[in-house]
Amino acid sequence: MNETMLALLGFATIIMIIVLLLRNVTVPAIAFIGVSTITALILVLTGTFTIEQMGDFISAGVKGVHSTAALFIFSVLFFGIMSDVGMFDRIINALMKKVGNNVVGVALMTCIIAMIGHLDGGGASTFLITIPAMLPVYKKLKMRPTTLLLICVTAMGVMNLLPWGGPTMRSASVLEIDANQLWMKLLPMQIVGIIIALFTAIFWGTVEKKRGAGENSTLAMDDSGDSEELAEASASNDLARPKLFAFNVVWTLAIIVALVFLDVPSYYTFMVGCVVALLVNYPGAKLQGKIIKSHAGPALTMASTILAAGVFLGVLEDSEIMNHMATILASFIPQSMGRFLPLIIGVISVPLTLLFCTDSYFYGLLPVLIGVGNQFGVDPAHTAIAMVVCRNCATFISPVVPATFLGVGLAGVEIKDHIKSSFFWIWGVSIVCMIAGLVLGVITF
Repeated sequence: MNETMLALLGFATIIMIIVLLLRNVTVPAIAFIGVSTITALILVLTGTFTIEQMGDFISAGVKGVHSTAALFIFSVLFFGIMSDVGMFDRIINALMKKVGNNVVGVALMTCIIAMIGHLDGGGASTFLITIPAMLPVYKKLKMRPTTLLLICVTAMGVMNLLPWGGPTMRSASVLEIDANQLWMKLLPMQIVGIIIALFTAIFWGTVEKKRGAGENSTLAMDDSGDSEELAEASASNDLARPKLFAFNVVWTLAIIVALVFLDVPSYYTFMVGCVVALLVNYPGAKLQGKIIKSHAGPALTMASTILAAGVFLGVLEDSEIMNHMATILASFIPQSMGRFLPLIIGVISVPLTLLFCTDSYFYGLLPVLIGVGNQFGVDPAHTAIAMVVCRNCATFISPVVPATFLGVGLAGVEIKDHIKSSFFWIWGVSIVCMIAGLVLGVITF
């Protein structure tokens, strides 16, 4: 099978998965495994790869995401324990006293927490810091979790441009320059992006408020949530541990600090967090087993989805099909439009993010487009900046980015709903950032 046919097979595979997910035909894990298996069979039957090679590709793909799956399992368990002990009830009560029914304030707080949480450049850790802290407040105010995710991913996409962030480092390595040097070039666009992220929070907070969200919202059941009711709810909860509140808060903060600063696997940090939390709050094997089983459902569902996405990535990425897809896309750019390459790639970066994982995008597509741009005298840095800034906006709505599944899992949102509610807004954000780059002279023709 030639490179063109391989690329077309890759496009067909991704389109089929996206259609299955958006039409709610099946759960993500089945879509990823089923469609990827059909693609793998086609590759084997056409003699392109052997069964052994496909097995190696799949193994490599799953290996690439297994740490994210483990992270999800133990993070769900950890935050589940903290919810059971009643820690979040007390925190919600404190937040409610500060913001009351100020829905816009809650939305803005979400954006700021996500920005601070993403200083380490880790998408998974940012979701783990932001969503468990804010989701209970959103539920209390009857705000939609899709709005929480939209605000979160917008802030994360902007902050991901830092020089130690993966996309900026990848682009700099392709350009063979220092990551900090590239970052200084795109910094004006990042500043604009931060302003847009804050505007996003205010705008969508206002939208939520207009649809009736607030402390006394009647969008669903009446739930005023004053401090006395919260105290009674905690008292009636057999699993609540009000006397251990201080310990649980300190331990949760310690885990978050460890996530950001300790150079150990994130899933191991949560493993240790779960061990200590269970031993202190729920001594005894029987009670500990009960707690673990109560959170097994969501943990297993999302872990299986993440591992299934690994199969998909292995089939397309490790077989280099995604690189062939990048070459095909580059060939469609008309010769007369060559000098506008940064603008073209900036505008279509968000849709492309749904098709390409981070590595294939920057190590597969970027070098090809830089080569195309060189034929028209386009500065390679301008092409890279357009790709890294505009693509980053959509990183965490992409079904080929494992951290996306962590975010939707923590928020209790279907990935199709996340994409539907975020796609066009994020695309608009990326185009505004692109225009800002042109106006500020970051990108020129």
